[in-house]
Amino acid sequence: MIRGTVALVGHPNVGKSTLFNRLIGQRKSIVDDQPGVTRDRIYGLGEWLTQEFWLIDTGGIQLEDQDFASEINAQVEIALEEADVVIMLCDAQDGMTQDDIFIARKLQKSNKPILLAVNKADNEKIRLGIYDFYQLGLGDPMPVSSTHGLGVADLLDEVIKLLPDKEMRPYEGLTTFCVIGRPNVGKSSLVNAILKEDRAIVSNIEGTTRDAIDTPFTYDGREYVIIDTAGMRKRGKIYENIEKYSILRAVSAIDRADVVLFLIDGEKGIRAQDKHVAGLAHDAGKGVIIVYNKWDAVKKDEHTMNEVTKKIREEFKYLDYAPIAFVSALTRAKVQNLIPLIDEVHESCTLRIPTNVLNDVILDAQMMNPPKAQSGRQLRIYYGSQVAVNPPTIVLFVNDPELLHFTYARYIENRLRDAFGFIGTPIKITARKR
Repeated sequence: MIRGTVALVGHPNVGKSTLFNRLIGQRKSIVDDQPGVTRDRIYGLGEWLTQEFWLIDTGGIQLEDQDFASEINAQVEIALEEADVVIMLCDAQDGMTQDDIFIARKLQKSNKPILLAVNKADNEKIRLGIYDFYQLGLGDPMPVSSTHGLGVADLLDEVIKLLPDKEMRPYEGLTTFCVIGRPNVGKSSLVNAILKEDRAIVSNIEGTTRDAIDTPFTYDGREYVIIDTAGMRKRGKIYENIEKYSILRAVSAIDRADVVLFLIDGEKGIRAQDKHVAGLAHDAGKGVIIVYNKWDAVKKDEHTMNEVTKKIREEFKYLDYAPIAFVSALTRAKVQNLIPLIDEVHESCTLRIPTNVLNDVILDAQMMNPPKAQSGRQLRIYYGSQVAVNPPTIVLFVNDPELLHFTYARYIENRLRDAFGFIGTPIKITARKR
């Protein structure tokens, strides 16, 4: 279970991005093999001592106003808004700067736990100089080297100690689903339409919803919890980049949910930001339903729905397993169809296939389309086993895992979907040497 969120804050060129990459175990931006998935390198999933946490790289902020004080102020605002723990990063080689003092004063006014890390402390002489940073009043400065990894383990130990011991999914046994989407697509309106009452604040001003709202409710005798993901609180210079950071609030809600309703604005159509938001649910392995909202405002004829469906499939190829629902949260048209669809997707996410039945399908798939030889060697799948649900995870025991090409894994996945449905859920297929 993901424990919480950690933010990296510091003035430019202190090494935030280098430390970010080291903490998430990647050297590049977050990417995906599937076409159409795009990412900004502003968040990632870190892990230490089996504890997972979200990491925000505030160095990714780019505001129109290039005044450093304004930019740093926005970084601190975002960190304090989103994070459970804040790491303030300074530069040991440059020494303490006015920007460091500015950031420290802002952080001291918050109630968030703060860790002071001094980067580029690559040798003993430099490390002896970090004690000047005691003047910031943020506790003991911790020497680290993002490039070489020195001191990073000690920093992570302290992070884990400070993360909250909170249960991120308190609704065991209930079907939990969240509503995500870029600002002003109608998330709160859809929540109200499902609940048939006005519980969430609805406004056409982006960012109205400030906190994640969890609402338990009963439908046809079954209990559910709906999570309305919040928009970013718009204070100070955060206004310029409100849409980019709307994805951060969706992260914890997705982690707590069984099924994700991904909203698209039918009036404005598909935007680049939609791919960022949808990618969160895909990466988390959650069940997904694509909800094309504001259908009442779309000028349409008998071909429009097919045309829109085709467009969605082209733009979101990595979500080809997700069913598409056309609704109007405003008029509540077809909203009643969402709950049965959520039930169907949830059942697919938790579906377990008996091993003998699973292997019958895998054997038939190999007989119909044997894997192609690579460099004179051919993949042999001896048997498969489902090892997990949410999402369904299949391990194929093979002669050589390197021979399982992603196209053949996708072929196996399609055969499994043909046989068992798996509506709305991704399927993870991995190969292991027998």
